[in-house]
Amino acid sequence: MGLTEEQKKRIEENRKKALAIKQEKFKVRINLHPYKKSTPKSESSTSSNAIVVAGQSYVDTEAGFLLNSDDAISNNKVSLKEPSNPIISKLEQPVCLECNDEFGLSYLMTHFDHPVCDACKDLYGKEKFDLITKTEAKKEYLLKDCDIDLRSPPLKYILGKNPHNPKWGEMKLYLILQIEKRALEVWGSEEEIERQIELREEKKKATKYKNYQKKIKELRMSTRSSLYTKVTNASHEHEFGEEIYNKEDDNYERTCTSCGFHEIFEKM
Repeated sequence: MGLTEEQKKRIEENRKKALAIKQEKFKVRINLHPYKKSTPKSESSTSSNAIVVAGQSYVDTEAGFLLNSDDAISNNKVSLKEPSNPIISKLEQPVCLECNDEFGLSYLMTHFDHPVCDACKDLYGKEKFDLITKTEAKKEYLLKDCDIDLRSPPLKYILGKNPHNPKWGEMKLYLILQIEKRALEVWGSEEEIERQIELREEKKKATKYKNYQKKIKELRMSTRSSLYTKVTNASHEHEFGEEIYNKEDDNYERTCTSCGFHEIFEKM
């Protein structure tokens, strides 16, 4: 039994409505998903939804309308199903070392390549993420410029104004956690760092004491001569007893046996 003219007219109207609705939906999807690309449908992809009515092939749109199969295929303008999503690789976000959560941009990651989120940075503050100047890092952790700037990877820093005098130029500020880690790489262990610090302190003290003794000796030599003898009476000549050597002060002393005059002197 064939379709009446009224049925054919209703099918044609439904087909046009279906086309209009699908085109509007397709435009909305393209705007919402700019990375999606429509894939032309082949004749084989519509065959699974094909319906034959009175010798004419239609495609079930699954939206309450029948669509002429020729319109569904021709010019690849209409797609009956949503375009498939392209495979977009998800960017790997860093994981915070403190809270183990993924995060995007952060202050410590941006400036020091240290994977800690801003929330944890604010939580722990200077207690854990304090900064240190290059001069202090070299002094306290016995590092050299090459250890900080040349050893791979070179440590990152920020520039800060000198708090003592802004005219002195900007200071390089490093993350103290990274300085401590670099010191361990150089010296091997915390015990070795402490031992090296103690050795340097002892060496400084020995050098300082040696310089002090040298200055004292120079002062003594400038104020008196080892050959000078104080004369209290022109007719008196001192008769000194045995000379005594003071090893600690590196000098000599003697006393006159007749008048008791006491003298401390040094020998050239």
